[in-house]
Amino acid sequence: MRSAPKPGFLLVARRECRWLFHDRVALLLIFGVPLFAFVVLTTIFSHPVIRGLGVTIVDEDKSDASRALVEYVAASPSLSIVDRSGTLSTAVQDIRSGKAISAIFIPPDFERDLKAARRPQVVGFYNQQFLTAAGIASSGLSDSLSAAANVAAPAKRAAPAPASLGAMTGETIALVNPQKNYAQFLLRALLPTIIHVVITLAAGYSVGSEFRRRDARAWLASAGGDPVVALAGKLAPLLGIFVLLMLAEPLVLEGVLQIPFRGDVPLIVASGSLLIIAYLSLGALLQLLAGDLATGLGLAGLIASPAFGYAGVGFPTIGMNTFAQVWSAILPLRWYMAVLLGQAARGVPVADSAVPFAALAGLTVLFAALALLRMASLTRKGWFESVRPAGPPVEAPAPRGIGGAFAAEWRRVLGTRSAFSVLFLAPLVYGIYYPQPYLNQILRKLPIAVVDNDLSDLSRRMVETLDASGALSVAVRARTLADAHAAVNRGSAFAVVEIPAGTERDVLKGVTAHIPIYADATYLFMFRSTASGVATAIGTLASELISRGARTDGSLIKAKLASSSPADILLQPIFNPVGGYASYIVPAAFVLILQQTLLIGAAMLTGTALATGGGAFAGVLGRGVAHLTLYLPALALYLIVLPRIYGFSTLGQLPQIFALATIFLLATSFMGQAIGAWFTRPENATLLLLATSLPQFFTAGFAWPREAIPDAARALGRLFPADFAIDGLVRVNQLGANIWEVAHDWFALWWLALAYFVLAVISALATRRGREHAQG
Repeated sequence: MRSAPKPGFLLVARRECRWLFHDRVALLLIFGVPLFAFVVLTTIFSHPVIRGLGVTIVDEDKSDASRALVEYVAASPSLSIVDRSGTLSTAVQDIRSGKAISAIFIPPDFERDLKAARRPQVVGFYNQQFLTAAGIASSGLSDSLSAAANVAAPAKRAAPAPASLGAMTGETIALVNPQKNYAQFLLRALLPTIIHVVITLAAGYSVGSEFRRRDARAWLASAGGDPVVALAGKLAPLLGIFVLLMLAEPLVLEGVLQIPFRGDVPLIVASGSLLIIAYLSLGALLQLLAGDLATGLGLAGLIASPAFGYAGVGFPTIGMNTFAQVWSAILPLRWYMAVLLGQAARGVPVADSAVPFAALAGLTVLFAALALLRMASLTRKGWFESVRPAGPPVEAPAPRGIGGAFAAEWRRVLGTRSAFSVLFLAPLVYGIYYPQPYLNQILRKLPIAVVDNDLSDLSRRMVETLDASGALSVAVRARTLADAHAAVNRGSAFAVVEIPAGTERDVLKGVTAHIPIYADATYLFMFRSTASGVATAIGTLASELISRGARTDGSLIKAKLASSSPADILLQPIFNPVGGYASYIVPAAFVLILQQTLLIGAAMLTGTALATGGGAFAGVLGRGVAHLTLYLPALALYLIVLPRIYGFSTLGQLPQIFALATIFLLATSFMGQAIGAWFTRPENATLLLLATSLPQFFTAGFAWPREAIPDAARALGRLFPADFAIDGLVRVNQLGANIWEVAHDWFALWWLALAYFVLAVISALATRRGREHAQG
């Protein structure tokens, strides 16, 4: 006869393994959600080069020269002409409705002025509300229009008079990621972000399930009464599983997607392990503090879900406000990302990753110690001995009709702590908490390094101009290019400006001086900001040279630099003209937050609602109307109040905003009810829906243009109401579109609302029959 296993670490771990591999929700969370996110995101970014962005042509000249210019634009790989016969009015409508991201205005008498060397002005408008697509569109417009103007110009125009001064031009060179591959940048960062949410939820689910459905006393007894052994043994199987998942991710990125890994493998493995331990400890700590599974999972989602914004990947930490910088400093994900991108993308020396690694290790020890201390404290107080499984639910009378279902749902929300937190408190907290990293809008005083190999009056003026720029700050004056690159690796600078020897001499001789700008393309938003800031500063100095001469004493005869382009190309951003990051990302994120909180809340309550009985049709409709009224304050907060507080554009008319938003909320409620009918436990909604937020954000075509998303991923995104609501509400509220300009979004939401209403009714009937059959 075999003796009973000895209590201790191994017994706790075996107990946990048996539970993990017999709990379908745990398996879906740990394996299904990361796999779903990985497949969706890799599909979205399978076309890393964005092509075919829509452009409307407004040709008021209709000459051979203007038609030649249009054909040259049509050949641009990043642009696709969607309308050749527009007016300025129709061009604005095309941009507001989403038909085009940009427009080109060719003025009357373009050909005549071109032949007369009057440099006619061609204007390219682009919608900067969609910041990623706008950056690609503006670059495509600049390249194609400049080249087209040269081709369209007469071959025998008079040669420009020789200039007394040469020009200066910046040449941007990407230090890392020279192809500026968005997949390399985003996939490497997004996948660990999703996994860290899953880690936190999995740990919370494992610990919190002991409070009610499992036996917390048996858990502690299997550890021999030792709280440290109990917690360590419970989390050990999860640690092993997530280490394997984290190791599989770079293998797929490098082996399948051919995204190179340049760093130190042991350091990355150690950093990934610390990240996992940190968030396992955090998930467990939140459950031990809350003492309630649903509440603890809600807290875990609140901390982990928005962590990508605080990690400094999309918007760098150096540009954040004080609160965001302090909060990001206590998030392990931020420091892991610093190690990951430094090693995997840039291949920096191990010593340069010492500071973020030490911070990650310190936070891991802190969270693990806090979880163990809390566990020990509860054990000493006898808390585990007092925990008992919840008793049978109190029977409630079946609601009658739509009004009864409406009132019953309100009572459930107000009487259930977890539902009240998700549907009332979460939108309020997210509305304040989520935008904080982005509220400074634009980057200012980014540190750069300068290597002055000319040591002339002109080079010193160039350094002073760079330092005086609002966007840049000369933080490092390096003697060699290698020293400057080392400063970039350390994070002391984000770009290097090299002033070659002989720059002043070339300018005085009338020769164009080329100024290399080495910018780090690991973070693409930072890359664009630094490169643009340096180019603007060099352009400012060139303008001063034109009017004042090349020397500070003004002894040279004033000269004018001849332009190489026969036409004046003006690129004009419209909507979000300053390129504010919060104005770009937060309005869309608000819509997704509304969907996710309502989706989770509706799914969480549906099982309890169906258990009380009542008509399926009336119940689904009554609960949907209840959710709509519950969310009207959140809707007003997100679409009216907070945009004005944060200074976002608010051009929409309230009736049109609410016409679109109300059907969006109803569609979301019906979707949540259709899904929630199949959940056996309320917390399953949080576990399985929360971590899908980030993939949904990229399928919506906002952060990543629809033109670059494969059809399969777009079709998946359209299953969620937020896909159409983000597009429609942002265009109405931020661009001033009317309801008919976004009619495709509005009608799609109506179809989704109808389809999910039918599915919710069918699900309610099927679930009720299943219960009756089980009881019979």
